[in-house]
Amino acid sequence: MTHLDKGKFAKKHPPERRPIPEVTDAVQERAEGNEIGCAAAFEIAAEKNVSPSEVGLAIDCLEVTIVRCQLGLFGYPPKRSIVEPAASVDPELEAAIRSSLVDGRLPCASAWRIAGERGVSKMAVSSACEALGIKISSCQLGAF
Repeated sequence: MTHLDKGKFAKKHPPERRPIPEVTDAVQERAEGNEIGCAAAFEIAAEKNVSPSEVGLAIDCLEVTIVRCQLGLFGYPPKRSIVEPAASVDPELEAAIRSSLVDGRLPCASAWRIAGERGVSKMAVSSACEALGIKISSCQLGAF
């Protein structure tokens, strides 16, 4: 979904799929205005012991906008993205990224895993991807 889809997020889910009420309540409590940060959404997933995609469903059904992506890919006005290409990419980090590609893209969950395994920030992984010309896909919250 893109910023052009704002106000239509719920339509990407089948009508019979409904969010868990406790998750919806938590999103409403944590949202600021009509926005919720990526980190807050992941905190809700951990607190409620549900998948990030379940939190994403509640966010979409409430038509709340996800901001401040932890990979720096979206939610940062005015440019939307704050990720910049890394000046150089460690060969071992590049190998970890390339070995995790699915259809030429790095899934968000893989980027997080690589960051944890390599002891680098999530932004460092997304910056490496930018430098390598690799797109990150499959947002764990369902934003993209």
